[in-house]
Amino acid sequence: MNPNTLVQALSPLEYQPRHPKNLQPKIGVIGCGGIIKHHLQAYLDAGWSVVALCDPIRERCETAAKNFFPNAKLYSDYRELLALPDIDVVDIATHPPERVELIRASLRNGKHVLSQKPFVTDLDVGEELVRLAERCQRRLAVNQNGRWAPHFSYARNAIQQGAIGSTFAAHLSVHWDHTWVRGTPFEQVKHLILYDFAIHWFDILRMLIPHAEPTRVFASSAPAPQQNMMPHLLGQCLVEWPDAQATLAFDAALTHGQQDRLFVSGTAGSIFSCGESYQDQKLTIRNASGEWSPRLQGKWFSDGFRGTMGELLCSIEENRCPSIDAADNLKSLAVCFAAVASSQSHQPIVPGSIRRLTD
Repeated sequence: MNPNTLVQALSPLEYQPRHPKNLQPKIGVIGCGGIIKHHLQAYLDAGWSVVALCDPIRERCETAAKNFFPNAKLYSDYRELLALPDIDVVDIATHPPERVELIRASLRNGKHVLSQKPFVTDLDVGEELVRLAERCQRRLAVNQNGRWAPHFSYARNAIQQGAIGSTFAAHLSVHWDHTWVRGTPFEQVKHLILYDFAIHWFDILRMLIPHAEPTRVFASSAPAPQQNMMPHLLGQCLVEWPDAQATLAFDAALTHGQQDRLFVSGTAGSIFSCGESYQDQKLTIRNASGEWSPRLQGKWFSDGFRGTMGELLCSIEENRCPSIDAADNLKSLAVCFAAVASSQSHQPIVPGSIRRLTD
């Protein structure tokens, strides 16, 4: 057994965000809430130009411009931003209810779109937006930035290269404090953990077990002891494939000793990653050639946001479908919706059979 064989095979693996080679995009942003600082920091780091910012609350635009892009034009009406002829891509970072019409308007105005996640609350509406993007000949991508968290990105690229053979199991757990949402609009999201948060993990599962789509989901949720918030802070999920399985565990009321873990089993090896948060992870790959822990570069926040916009920009430049295409994202949402429905019915659900996020 020669450990150097594994190192030589995986050390050139490209897992960090890509940049377009020649395209110098002009980006417009609609929605300047709390998350937008991570978008803008990523674009600033990448050297991309944000030329316009829009939010109904003018002060949000002013703060975003002051901190990141002081020369950006500021708007309170998204229609004024979309009328700008030089904008190539619109980053829509609003909450889901208002996002659908913003996506429609952006596509009809000839803009490529990066939609915040979760993409939609109705799969039929999502399919309509996909068809509209095709008619408008524009790219419609979804900001599944977790794919470019360094440990997730390295794992999915190693799997694509066959480092651990065909994957047949993935087990992920997150133990953290999500009560920071108290007093924000997120506190009113009924299925906060299994929907708004876990959509990242449902999407990642499909990358870790890529050879087929999930066939059945069983999930549950519950309030944590003494929690004083409306949404349940505990959630768990079992996801089945014809020849694979996965489990997810979310404990969102932990005040001390936080931890985030990933284990992937393959026919020729395994991948293990662990850390105090999904920002700081140590990843190890094992197969017959040995064991290796790469020194991961970057952080999910904000490099993940550079990854999603970079993938969209590269797809435009290369005239191809982005890997975070909205049509693909609907498959991740189908698993998510099935999990939410299962947590309410206490029955296994087939992904795709639930067309809307249930109340």
